[in-house]
Amino acid sequence: MLKNEVQIEIPKATLETWQEIVDILAEIIGIPAGLIMRLSGPDIEVFVSSKSEGNPYHPGDKENFWGSGLYCETVINKQDKLLVPNALTDINWKENPDVKLNMISYLGFPILLPDGKPFGTICVLDNKENAYSDNFEKLILKFRNLVQSDLEIIYMNQVLGEKNKRLTDYLMELQTLRGMVPICSNCKSIRDAQDDWHPIEHYLIRHPEADFSHSICPACAKKLYPDLKMYDD
Repeated sequence: MLKNEVQIEIPKATLETWQEIVDILAEIIGIPAGLIMRLSGPDIEVFVSSKSEGNPYHPGDKENFWGSGLYCETVINKQDKLLVPNALTDINWKENPDVKLNMISYLGFPILLPDGKPFGTICVLDNKENAYSDNFEKLILKFRNLVQSDLEIIYMNQVLGEKNKRLTDYLMELQTLRGMVPICSNCKSIRDAQDDWHPIEHYLIRHPEADFSHSICPACAKKLYPDLKMYDD
C-alpha cells in the first residue's frame, strides 16, 4: 500500500535545512524549480520549494495523488528514479499537468520513511529540454539521502517515542489496577488493607489517587443476602 499513513511533524530547523537543499539544487543545476514533495492523505503537496526565479510551485500547493498524472506519482508508485528530458516530445508525458506550467523536463527520486513507506520525492524541473548530467543525479541522490537520514531521526523520536509513551501508560495502568480498592456495590463503603470498611468520603480524603473495584461489605451482605454466610456473625 503506497498511501503514507504516518504523518510526522518536521521540526523548523530541519525544514530550514531542506530549504537550503532545494535552493542549492536550483542554483547549481541552473533550473527554476527544486522541490521536496510530500504525500498528505489522498493528496501530494509541495512541501519545500526553491526560492528561485521562475519557480511556479509554492509550499502547500496540492493535487490528488492517485491518477494525477504528475511526474512524482510515477516516482512514488515505482519507488525509482524518473528522468523526462523533454515532455513535449514524449508521448507518455506531453499531457501531464506540469507541462501547463511550462515545466517540460523532470528528474526526481523517491524519499522513503524508515519503515519503507513513501514520504514523497525530491525533484528538479526545467522550462527547457534538460537531460541532466550524471553529476547532477549524484548530487540529488546525496541530498535525498540526507533528507532520509533526517526522517530516520525524526521518525525514531516521534513515532517510536509515541509507542514508548503508550507502553509506559499501559504499564502505569497495570500498576493502578493492581492497587484497586474494593468498594461496596450497595452502600459504597471502602475496604482498607486491614479489611476494615469506611465511608467513601473518609477514604477519599486520605487516598485521592485510589481507583476502585466492586465488592460488598458485611453489613450490606447481611441485609441483602440473609440466607448466605457471606459475613461474620
